[in-house]
Amino acid sequence: MKPPAPYLPAPSPTLSHADQEALTDLYVRGTPANTLRAYERDLLYITAWKRTRFCETDAAFKKSLEWPERQDIALAFILDHARDLNDAPPEDRARRAAEALIEQGLRKSLACPAPSTLDRRIASWLAFHRMKNLTSPFGAPQVKQARAKARRAAARPPAPKSQHPITRDVLEQLLATCRGSRRDCRDRALLMLGWASGGRRRSEITGLMREDVSLKEFNEKGLVWLSLLETKTTQKGETPRLVLKGRAAQALVHWIEVGQIEDGSLFRPISKADRVLQRRLSPDAIYQIVRCRLALAGLPQDFASPHGLRSGFLTQAALDGAPIQAAMRLSLHRSMAQAQKYYDDVDIAESPATDLLG
Repeated sequence: MKPPAPYLPAPSPTLSHADQEALTDLYVRGTPANTLRAYERDLLYITAWKRTRFCETDAAFKKSLEWPERQDIALAFILDHARDLNDAPPEDRARRAAEALIEQGLRKSLACPAPSTLDRRIASWLAFHRMKNLTSPFGAPQVKQARAKARRAAARPPAPKSQHPITRDVLEQLLATCRGSRRDCRDRALLMLGWASGGRRRSEITGLMREDVSLKEFNEKGLVWLSLLETKTTQKGETPRLVLKGRAAQALVHWIEVGQIEDGSLFRPISKADRVLQRRLSPDAIYQIVRCRLALAGLPQDFASPHGLRSGFLTQAALDGAPIQAAMRLSLHRSMAQAQKYYDDVDIAESPATDLLG
C-alpha cells in the first residue's frame, strides 16, 4: 500500500478547507512530475527501510513515518548506507533490512550505494520536512558530519550515463539504417531532433506535442521552432524556444507529413503493419529505438544509450570549436561546470602536451 505523501503540505488549523485544497493543488502543479515520482520512490524506500530496520525493537515503527524524524534514525540511515553489507554478519540488523529491501525490489544489492543515491534520498527526506514546516534531523551537527564522512568514504568516479557519446559520425551510421518506412521516417526525425536541438532527454522527446512545433518559418527560412513545456532544469513557462534547421528540420517536417500528425503527441508507436498509432511514445521506447538502430548499424547494442544523444551533441560542439555558451543555449544545461566536462575531455585529448613523446 502506498504511504501518504509527505511532499504535500500538512493540514493547517489556520487555513480553511478551500485554502488547504488550493495549497495542495499549488504544490502538485508547481512541482515537476519527475520530481513527484522521485519523491514517491524515495518515500517508499525510506518507509520500508525504517519498518524493517526497527520493527523488531519498537512496534511503533510498524505504523508510519513520524515527523519530525528522530536524529538517531537519520544517523542510522546514513550508517546503513555508507558501508558494504556483504561483509556484515548475517545477524547484522542493517544487513537484514537490506536483504528485505532487495526482496521487495527496492534495493539491488548489499553493496554500498552510490553517494549520489544516498544524497538524493536524504534530499527527499529534507524536502518532506520543509513542506511540513518542520526542522530536519539532517541539520544536526553529528548527523551532518556523518553524512559528509560517508560521502567522502564512498566517493567513486561518476559512471557515464551513456557508454559512448553519439557524435556526428555515429549518428550518421544510425541514420543510414532509416530508409523508407513510416518507422524509419519517425526514427530519423526522432534521432535528428534529439541530437540537433541540443541533446534532448527521453522525457522531453516523448513529451513533445504537435502544437509545440511551429512550421511558420520553414518554407521561407527552413527553420522549425520547438516549444518544450519544461525540462529537468527549467520550469513550466520558463523554457526558451529551440530551433531546428537543415536536415533535422526537413526530417521532422517529413515525419509530420508521413505520419499525418495534425495534433496530439509528436512521436507515436508504429504497428507491425507500419501504421501510426494514436498514443504517445514512451520514454522506454526511445531506449529501444536507439538499441535497435545501433544493432542495425553493426554496433553493439550497449554501445550507447539515449543520453548519448545529449553527450554526443556537446562533444561534437567541442570538437567543432563551438563556444560552450552557444551549445548550452540549446542543451539548456543550467551548470557551466556540467557542460564544461565534455569540452574538457576534448581539450585534453587535443592538447599538444599529449604528443610530447611522439
